[in-house]
Amino acid sequence: MSDMITADLVDLDLSASTKEAAARSLAERMVALGRVTDLDGFLADVAAREAQMPTGLDGGIGIPHCRSAHVTEPTLAFGRSAAGIDFGAADGPADLVFLIAAPAGADDAHLTILSSLARQLMNADFTDALRSAGDPAAAAALIRGDAPPAPESPAPETPSAGAEGGPADSGPAGTGSADSGSADSVSASAAASADADTASPSASASPSDPAAVSVPETTRPFQIVAVTSCPTGIAHTYMAAESLEKAGREAGVELVVETQGSAGFTRLDPAVIGAADGVIFAHDVPVRDKDRFAGKPTVDVGVKAGINRPAELISEVRGKAERGEATSGAPSGAGTPVERAGESGEGYGTKLRKWLMSGVSYMVPFVAAGGLLIALGFAIGGYEIKSAPSVMDHFVWTQTDSWAALLFQIGAVAFGFLVPVLAGYIAYGMADRPGLVPGFVGGMIASTINAGFLGGLVAGLLAGGVVMAIQKVRIPAPVRGIMPVVVIPLISSAIVGFLMFVVVGKPIASAQKGMTDWLNGLSGSNAVLLGALLGLMMCFDLGGPVNKVAYTFATAGIAVSNPGDSAMKIMAAVMAAGMVPPLAMALATTVRGKLFTPTERENGKAAWVLGASFISEGAIPFAAADPLRVIPASMAGGAVTGALSMVFGATLRAPHGGIFVVPLIGNPFLYLVAVAAGVCVTTALVVVLKGMRKPAPGAAQPGSAEGAAETTTAQETKQPVGV
Repeated sequence: MSDMITADLVDLDLSASTKEAAARSLAERMVALGRVTDLDGFLADVAAREAQMPTGLDGGIGIPHCRSAHVTEPTLAFGRSAAGIDFGAADGPADLVFLIAAPAGADDAHLTILSSLARQLMNADFTDALRSAGDPAAAAALIRGDAPPAPESPAPETPSAGAEGGPADSGPAGTGSADSGSADSVSASAAASADADTASPSASASPSDPAAVSVPETTRPFQIVAVTSCPTGIAHTYMAAESLEKAGREAGVELVVETQGSAGFTRLDPAVIGAADGVIFAHDVPVRDKDRFAGKPTVDVGVKAGINRPAELISEVRGKAERGEATSGAPSGAGTPVERAGESGEGYGTKLRKWLMSGVSYMVPFVAAGGLLIALGFAIGGYEIKSAPSVMDHFVWTQTDSWAALLFQIGAVAFGFLVPVLAGYIAYGMADRPGLVPGFVGGMIASTINAGFLGGLVAGLLAGGVVMAIQKVRIPAPVRGIMPVVVIPLISSAIVGFLMFVVVGKPIASAQKGMTDWLNGLSGSNAVLLGALLGLMMCFDLGGPVNKVAYTFATAGIAVSNPGDSAMKIMAAVMAAGMVPPLAMALATTVRGKLFTPTERENGKAAWVLGASFISEGAIPFAAADPLRVIPASMAGGAVTGALSMVFGATLRAPHGGIFVVPLIGNPFLYLVAVAAGVCVTTALVVVLKGMRKPAPGAAQPGSAEGAAETTTAQETKQPVGV
């Protein structure tokens, strides 16, 4: 770690009062040493990671971190605050702040060192020594491992490293082997075993720690397997692993951890999983290959719970094992498999939103593929192509109409999956794989009885709820193996089918018809106001939940064989408004480049293509760095475009495509005028608002402290995709 932290990267009198100012102060030291090339761009990445989950830990530790394209080499900066800085930890402010900067393509060896530091933060002797360090050089030496504190428990002798850069737990220096081929499933307690010479050669062998607990040879200790993961895979993943392993040694159980992260992982030996008495998931990204752990008592929590209360989790999983509470396919109450719901105390409204977004995220590709195929069929063969005979009965290779009919009919089949897929993956988001069968069955029933998208939403929620209720029933051990394959699909499908056919189906179908009739009756000022509202929603969070609500509302109207004129106008307004933010940012960086950083100007070039393709996320880097100026300006332009599109009567049958489907748009010239008007409005507002800020963000001194409290606080309201 000698090249990662030096005395110049240590501030023992960190005077910042907010986490944003602290990150800026430490990052400026990295800039001064040439470790970070773009201060604002790097801080935007840090803020985006922080927005995913606070990085404060119990014990007075803040560990902001990210991978960033603006980092030239792995770097660690350390600050010590006398007053304390709020990083969102439950026990209060942090006085020890570690800013970890990893390049976007950091290799395993570097991540090994970083994860080793993360594990050391679980050592009270290490943190106490940092609090008493008298000068920056001494603190840097301590972190590097040049002057390690006395360990509070037997130090591991063998490192554990996975594809993500598993920790080399030989102390804070990370001087152990960084061999990426070592299985990160080997826990530190196994490495510390005094009987290492007789242990299984498998990298995933069950650990034991005779130094921590004496177990008679005839007594089989309680065995737990655990999985830890966090969005970045640098810090929290390994801190949770270390915390769980330490608690396992203290509790006298054998606990082996599989660390998963964004760069990959090494799977636990199936034999180890098979022998385990319980499972702990401490994660904030989906557990990969989760089915390996089915049928065992499981505790499923966020990664910070694994760091802060490991003993409680071990006690909880032991209690479930004693009561015979095993999972059938996914742990009861687990969060959305697509997006982790976070801590178990999260509100129902947030979980409901994520469940619905789970269904929408799987449905959108069907919408795009089916809609574009149908639109191409209309463009080639005209609207009468919908009445063409089946291509199974009549297809002539040399006739254009036959190809148009083929495209239309393929698209119609794809559209037929929309409601079942929506319902099926809402149920999947609630109950994992066991929810798929009743979800798809309920969604297909919704299509059959003409309950449409409203029916699909209800069917998905019903299916997920029924499966979750079944999973809570205590099942005898001999029956558990057939639960996910036979019992749950059978019972849940029967219940959901009964409810959809007999109880809720007819009222939902009536509501769906009423909403369709209302849309078809929109005209005049009502249509203009609706277009403006949809434009505001499309530009509010640039691909986030509000944006998806507006988009789903539009696609629901055209996802029928013969959509009404109003439904196609709504789809046109939504796509037009969604194109505005990235196009406006691209234009603004072209006409007033000095107002933007070099990185933003580069992003502006890509935003031309993204905006033209109807990818609103192309504006996210700009919104993340300056949300208080970019987002309101984008919303204003989106509202203008949505309203004008309605006024001009533009129609669109394709749900995606941007300018590439302009030939399929009704009134295409006026449609492009509406888009251009919104782009000009947003560009003008962004230029004016940014011009009022002094000094400009593109100034030659990226390390200046301009507006730290204003800009960095605002950055948390938006996060770039894929961080």
